[in-house]
Amino acid sequence: MAARIVSVDLVATERERERLRSLYLAAPSQRAPSRARGVHHIALMCGDVERTIRFYQGLLGFPLVEIFENRDYRGSTHLFFDIGLDNSLAFFDFPGLDLGPYAEVLGGLHHIALSVDQAAWDAARAKLDEAGVAYHIDSEISMYFSDPDGVRLELIAEELGSLYGTPLH
Repeated sequence: MAARIVSVDLVATERERERLRSLYLAAPSQRAPSRARGVHHIALMCGDVERTIRFYQGLLGFPLVEIFENRDYRGSTHLFFDIGLDNSLAFFDFPGLDLGPYAEVLGGLHHIALSVDQAAWDAARAKLDEAGVAYHIDSEISMYFSDPDGVRLELIAEELGSLYGTPLH
């Protein structure tokens, strides 16, 4: 597949970001509290339940915490992995639907970034190496790779609430 060449006016783009910041981004002391309590679960699709369990629990160390039939689709399995702080990563398989491969589309998923400590980051890197899973490291704390179904993941060895040292709250 040939790379697309895109021309972007970087000066105009930065001006637009600044306009949006000034219009919508309130100082931390001026922001209303969020009405959300956190992410209950993120639901994704998988092609093979056991392969998904081996990847997320076996390779990444996210414990499988529940597995049952999907209430919306008979014969489909719904499974949940603990990703910390009472948040879950959930999957459905949809046997017989012949779903296509992962694709990046507007309104779709770009990647999921999961905060881990340095020891877990190092352990995941070693396991990915051992399993032959390709990854890319950026800024020495972010590791990007894809799961067996093409979902892009980032393990980031940084505390929640900041991105490369910049507070997000």
